[in-house]
Amino acid sequence: MYAIAILALLGSSTAWAVFLGACTLSLALPRQFPGRLGHKIGDALLKRAEAYFSLKTVVEDADELAALPELGRAAIYAFEPHDVLPFPIFSFNNNLERVPGFAGRCECLMTSAVFCIPFLRQIYTWTGGAPVDRKTFRRKLDRKESFVFCPGGVQEVTLMDPNNSEELVLYLQKRKGFIKQALATGSPIVPAFGFNTDGSYLYWIPRGSLVNKIARSIGFLPIFFAGRFGLPFGIPFAQDLHVVVGRPIYVPTEGDTVRPESVEKYHALFLEAMEGLFERHKEEAGYGHRKLKIL
Repeated sequence: MYAIAILALLGSSTAWAVFLGACTLSLALPRQFPGRLGHKIGDALLKRAEAYFSLKTVVEDADELAALPELGRAAIYAFEPHDVLPFPIFSFNNNLERVPGFAGRCECLMTSAVFCIPFLRQIYTWTGGAPVDRKTFRRKLDRKESFVFCPGGVQEVTLMDPNNSEELVLYLQKRKGFIKQALATGSPIVPAFGFNTDGSYLYWIPRGSLVNKIARSIGFLPIFFAGRFGLPFGIPFAQDLHVVVGRPIYVPTEGDTVRPESVEKYHALFLEAMEGLFERHKEEAGYGHRKLKIL
């Protein structure tokens, strides 16, 4: 993939034709292609990524997470921050055996726009990615299938500032939909945080209210980013990823009559838990000089 991209950047018309043909083929093929072989490729990529990023995971109460499937309810793992791409969620894939509590294959729910990008659509699928929408969200909870997602979403990306090294901004104050779904199904919420994601890519973000409106309507921000070797949308720089997973927040089951006061209560508990997770682990992760700002 990257060899083709490099040739294309050199200006060869033949290389461009090959590159564009490969992109077209990727878009034409199902994102699950080639089925089981794709999952095997994904498992190999996960192992390689684990070493590439010197992945470190800290689970504050592994026994409690391991016992979640026995409750007969799915758990919602809410991971922050989103950054350019929330790729550290690969650490939740149960093939890596780092985060307990998943019955069956763990899936990472993300914007469907990712699955419209050539090559990435297959790679993300092979490594456990799936499109996120309200129906999929609820269906997985009803099926007792735990998953991980990033509640900050595209709006959080618009708040990124490469010149602000003192604050880390999360967009969570208005993110209450997943709290309501958790209450409807009685699904525990597990906060998780990824340190050292920032710096994984060089990026340029267009600013303005019109851009934000477009981003919300299409499900992603039209952002330009580049990784290693300066390749657009390429491999991230080799950061030492440090992922921490907190204790579950247990919620009652309120069915289809979720009370607004319950949403407010458990949303506040989630924000408190996320901030506490950051504060407890920031020194060890090298973030001692930074403050968490939740908007």
